[in-house]
Amino acid sequence: MTLSPPPGRTFTPLLGALASLCLLAGPASAQTRPDQVAFRATYKELVETNTTASSGSCTLAAERMAARLRAAGFPEQNLTSFSLPEFPKNGGLVAVYPGRDAKARPILLLAHIDVVEARRADWTRDPFTLIEEGGFFYGRGSADMKAQAAIWVDTLIRFQTSGYKPRRTVKMALTCGEEGGSPFNGATWLVNNRRDLIDAEFALNEGAGGMLDDQGHRLAHAVEAGEKTSQNFRLEVTNPGGHSSRPVPDNAIYHLADALARIRSYEFPVQLNDVNRTYLSRMSTVLGGETGKAMADLVTDPANLRADAILSKDPSLHAILRTTCVATTVEAGHAANALPQRAQANINCRIFPGVNPASVRETLEKTINDPQVTITQAPSRLAPGAGPPLTPRIMEPIERLTQKMWPGVPVVPSLQAWATDGKALTAGGIPTYGVSALFFEPDLGRIHGLNERISVQSVYEGRDFLYDLVRIYAEQK
Repeated sequence: MTLSPPPGRTFTPLLGALASLCLLAGPASAQTRPDQVAFRATYKELVETNTTASSGSCTLAAERMAARLRAAGFPEQNLTSFSLPEFPKNGGLVAVYPGRDAKARPILLLAHIDVVEARRADWTRDPFTLIEEGGFFYGRGSADMKAQAAIWVDTLIRFQTSGYKPRRTVKMALTCGEEGGSPFNGATWLVNNRRDLIDAEFALNEGAGGMLDDQGHRLAHAVEAGEKTSQNFRLEVTNPGGHSSRPVPDNAIYHLADALARIRSYEFPVQLNDVNRTYLSRMSTVLGGETGKAMADLVTDPANLRADAILSKDPSLHAILRTTCVATTVEAGHAANALPQRAQANINCRIFPGVNPASVRETLEKTINDPQVTITQAPSRLAPGAGPPLTPRIMEPIERLTQKMWPGVPVVPSLQAWATDGKALTAGGIPTYGVSALFFEPDLGRIHGLNERISVQSVYEGRDFLYDLVRIYAEQK
């Protein structure tokens, strides 16, 4: 998943007007409307279908969603289930809702339905039972990202049952493999093997959403328009070794340790593009104070070291300002009483959009400055690329609906330091934007952690927002 948390955990210096904006309901549960009952049943079934890589089945979840679409009247020819024999539990579903204008390019609704592992012994509640308690929905995937997946299914069901005929065709792809744990990724497979099935002018996906402060005030509504590229590099040192009773300075572990220390001390320079520049500009007025001023100063001068230092105290802000590289695994030596013959480490870099991984490798080589250390670039599933363009056709409907539902809450573009399936689609020629309209607490609803949750009100409001947004896009000329 993908939503960058707002900088810091407490927002006491917020502007008075902003602080008095809508307070997201906490303990009290939102009143369920009659039209929300069917959606809740879809959401519940999806959360309660285990889709972990170890013991779950995305194929079963996709089949259950297809059954709901059939029950609503979807013709069989508009539903395509897909899977590979070698990965029978990693299947997915593509649904097509035809538009009335054959010349208008479709839009695509994308959602992964696999979830991160969850052990019942660790959780307060059963992770695969959707539980409403204290104004929150609890369950693995309740936030990441089965709420949005259920909203997409529900949207198509509402179109079908109401007889709505959009100008554009609306497609939906439910895929598996985004969270890892399996070599099969449904989104990538569709791009490479069934591009015709998901062809669209653009796609809507996860990756961003609403930001709340510690008191539940809405700060901003983020739209993801770009992701950094994950690239691994292997550092390796080999040595003849010898008996540990006769140590020498030429030690493979020492060479590797020195190389890692130099990487730790190196900081890639600040880079600004349209996405993070606009994010900093808009959030500077929202946050104010020292952080807001540093944001504004860095927009004016990306070489401002003081502003960079202030913002980089927050790991999330530090990550969206530059390429980052960090050691993630280390292996060395072969015996406790022998000098090491080999030492190696993995360096995981998150590369700023548009930067060539080869140039990052060159930077690492110069920084290490040791011919004893070899650097190997690991194969990457996706080539680096820039994010999708933030055109008025995309942004204006989001901004208009945001002001209608949450007056005064700014819309900000977001550059993500981690990855979603949107990168595969964007690289495949389908610009993909992260917009969920789901507002998250500063801890991001404990996504990937214990006791994952999301506000009941947030889910229902996000459903309303996304339904209206899809209809606006579906009628665009």
